[in-house]
Amino acid sequence: MRSILDLVRRVRASLLISIGDVAFGMEDGAVSVAGLVFGVAASTNDSQIVLLAGATGAIAGAVSMMAGTYLDVQSEHSRAAALVEQARRGIVADPAGTRDRVARQLRAAGFTDLEANGVTAALERNPAALLDYVAAFELGVPRGLAASPWSHAAWMFVADLVAASIPVVPFVLFDIELARLVSLIVTGGLMAALGIARGWVGHEPVWRTALQTMGIAGAAALAGVLIGRLVTS
Repeated sequence: MRSILDLVRRVRASLLISIGDVAFGMEDGAVSVAGLVFGVAASTNDSQIVLLAGATGAIAGAVSMMAGTYLDVQSEHSRAAALVEQARRGIVADPAGTRDRVARQLRAAGFTDLEANGVTAALERNPAALLDYVAAFELGVPRGLAASPWSHAAWMFVADLVAASIPVVPFVLFDIELARLVSLIVTGGLMAALGIARGWVGHEPVWRTALQTMGIAGAAALAGVLIGRLVTS
């Protein structure tokens, strides 16, 4: 039981760290595949063709986004590690200069001379803390990046694939005429929900974020329909 709870906590922690990837993946998956599905559905009455195009696009898009996220996060980790190592060498090469620079920064932030000297003295006694300070406040990079690139990539893949499947599933369950309508409704509902979630997370008016997100999906769907009509005509 304890191991299951630990696993749940780890999964929850990785989800919270990767929440931006989840939001981006769901929006990208739903928007891109909606445009594809509605474009194909506008040019054929064969559900199998729509299903094949939608499923292929959903899987290919999810894999592509997963790979891109992995490379992006891996590059970010590598850059952060290089900057931190550079900072460590700078501290070793010029400890007095680093101490004076930190003291000036603290005084500029409102510390008194006595407080700034006390903090810099404490940092000098703890080299790891001094490196943490320089990395975080001067370089803007944390020393410990909690989630691995694989964690970010996995959440991106799952979110993108789940959202991309929403416009496709109706073509499995219904005839093509009804599937077009159902797909439009459920995709619109998903985009509205994503927009509301964006508003809650960003503390913005939810009506505005919902309309923005639905507008993006609508534009993608319209573009797909226009391309489908142009190709078939």
